[in-house]
Amino acid sequence: MKILTKFSRPYDVRLPQTSSTALQAVYLLEGMRPKQWTKNFLVGAALLFSGHIVDLDYVFKTLAAFFAFSFTASALYLINDIVDLSKDRAHPIKKKRPLASGRLNPTVTKAGIGILLMITITVCFFLNLNFVAVIIAYFVLTLLYTFILKNIVIVDVVTIAIGFVLRAVAGAVVIEVEISRWLLLCTTFLALFLVLCKRRHELILLGENGSTHRRTLGEYSTAFLDQMVGIVTASTVMSYALYTTSAETVAKFGTNNLIFTLPFVLYGIFQYLYLVHQRNLGGSPEMALLKDKGTIINLILYILTLIFIIYF
Repeated sequence: MKILTKFSRPYDVRLPQTSSTALQAVYLLEGMRPKQWTKNFLVGAALLFSGHIVDLDYVFKTLAAFFAFSFTASALYLINDIVDLSKDRAHPIKKKRPLASGRLNPTVTKAGIGILLMITITVCFFLNLNFVAVIIAYFVLTLLYTFILKNIVIVDVVTIAIGFVLRAVAGAVVIEVEISRWLLLCTTFLALFLVLCKRRHELILLGENGSTHRRTLGEYSTAFLDQMVGIVTASTVMSYALYTTSAETVAKFGTNNLIFTLPFVLYGIFQYLYLVHQRNLGGSPEMALLKDKGTIINLILYILTLIFIIYF
């Protein structure tokens, strides 16, 4: 009951709000955070490693899964913005979001949530039940995070990491290929790496006021987070290295040349650590993917090398 009350409570209307339908649509799109859809590229990992990247049926199913996850994630972002409205208005960056700044009308936000979920349901109708089960699990898990789990130390970062893993799993089940244990292992460590780096950025950005915005930030310190980042960084690199050299992988692809993609993984990890520690950009993994030239070039070269080794 408390959750429902919190979600439907009256809003502070003292901030200016526009009545223009066109502008509201623009602000709603901004609130959907389409830049963060880059996280959903993980849905395509299974397709890339499946050997079916030139099969149009597999490609179309993966694209449908990508958009289903993207629309679901956007609906959840909007729900989170409603729940954390007062906290976001006190945040130096999040206060600029459409809802927190007062540009986006709360009623339009709720309507947008409904539309996005209806689109997702429509897309899921054309996909298999296993994918539907995964996306429901993602939706429920994220809601639990929004209302409960984000307030439990350690559990908060693990929950977000599981959301990344579910994206990778969804990409496998939608094209009905085996879910590799290596896919799960590498995705888990990579997700933890990104989430912990983001927590570190939040802690430095908010300083002593961190716990007022996010309760668990008071339980973390930069030294503690750096130690955890060090552990998952090594685990990410080693798990990927073991994957490329495992007998299972060599037998599947008929080559042991996947080890030559390891330098790209190393560079990607080191470049992101550079952005976190030297450029203070650890709060937005999607921005690194969209704006950092080193990251973009490295990712393109990695994918091209991977395709060449697996398919040619």
